[in-house]
Amino acid sequence: MAFLNPTHNHFDRRGFLKKSSLATLATLIGTDIVFANRLPKHYLPLAIDVDPMATKNKGLVVLNDKPWNVETPAHLLDDPITPADKLFIRNNGLIPEKIDPATWTLTINGESVKQARTYKLDDLKKRFKPYTYQLVLECAGNGRSGYFPKTAGNQWTDGGVGCAEWTGVRLKDVLADVGLKDDAVYIGYYGKDLHISLDPKKEVISRGVPMRKALEDETLLAWAMNGQDIPLVHGAPLRLVVGGWPASTSGKWLHTIAVRNKVHDGAKMTGKSYKVPINPVEPGVDPPEDQFRIIESMPVKSIITFPQTGAMLTKGQALILRGHAWAGDRSVREVAVSVDFGATWQKAELKPPKNRLAWQHWTTEIKLPQSGYYEIWARATDSAGVAQPMVMPQWNPEGYCNNACHRIAVKMG
Repeated sequence: MAFLNPTHNHFDRRGFLKKSSLATLATLIGTDIVFANRLPKHYLPLAIDVDPMATKNKGLVVLNDKPWNVETPAHLLDDPITPADKLFIRNNGLIPEKIDPATWTLTINGESVKQARTYKLDDLKKRFKPYTYQLVLECAGNGRSGYFPKTAGNQWTDGGVGCAEWTGVRLKDVLADVGLKDDAVYIGYYGKDLHISLDPKKEVISRGVPMRKALEDETLLAWAMNGQDIPLVHGAPLRLVVGGWPASTSGKWLHTIAVRNKVHDGAKMTGKSYKVPINPVEPGVDPPEDQFRIIESMPVKSIITFPQTGAMLTKGQALILRGHAWAGDRSVREVAVSVDFGATWQKAELKPPKNRLAWQHWTTEIKLPQSGYYEIWARATDSAGVAQPMVMPQWNPEGYCNNACHRIAVKMG
């Protein structure tokens, strides 16, 4: 999102776009900005924004290559189930070089297991019932580029999300086989990824979730993605999949799960990683560490996957829209779209999820009233009645959980 300081020369002292700027913007776009009088304060139209996807939308966008951080332009997320080659990649370390499924093992240990046990991958497949679920994985930093002032970290736009179909065994079934003590409160995972320094003593990432989340039916020890072996980049041969929470809780290249009698304290569980302030803070302010809480369920969100931003329409042409919506642990109750910068909204047709924690598909058709430039905004409302903010939500110093409305630009001739 293009949020500018109200002292910027595009805006008057009340924070509204100057008429002279509107005329300039219309000239740059090459057509009138329909509903320009309804633009929110401090907001520039998408066509004027610097869009990191704009010159790279032929494929995935590499935000970082050591470690790999790769996102997917929204229009490439149009599939109902995200293909492996279109699922974002968020690694904290280097991909392990040698993976042998035949000798791979998973150890369950920690203070709160009755006795540690180790399973071969084949043991998991033979001894426990397999389950398949569609599960949303979203990077907590998805949308980070939309915060102003900017925060540190990879500047994700909207593509750090996907909903693949995962197959594996329920973590709760394996934990029941091991046996838990009454004091179990958290699990933590350990993977085979390597620290970018290549120091084997340095832990890359070792996060986890409370037992209530670990014991949900949909929390899987997965070996298959969309009916095939999980690709190496997505965590082969075994990974944890925890739907609806930050994807950092879904550890790749999984070899150990520790059942803890306290909140897990592995790498990226301490400090301010994957945490947001407990209380609202002024943009730019970074409170002390004890004023932060761990991110759990991700906020309600939606994307427009068709058409691609920049679509050109002939006069009178109906515009078919479609996309997905999700809401962390909750479901989505409603999706609506706006063509007048949020002044009015039209409900979309929303399908129920395939299973709990899967995203939901939505479609609608709109008629644009006249020729000109438009922005289409999509807004989802979750099962508790919480709706996406139209523009930047509460700022936080790590740039997490930006669930502002997704938007595309279209022109009608």
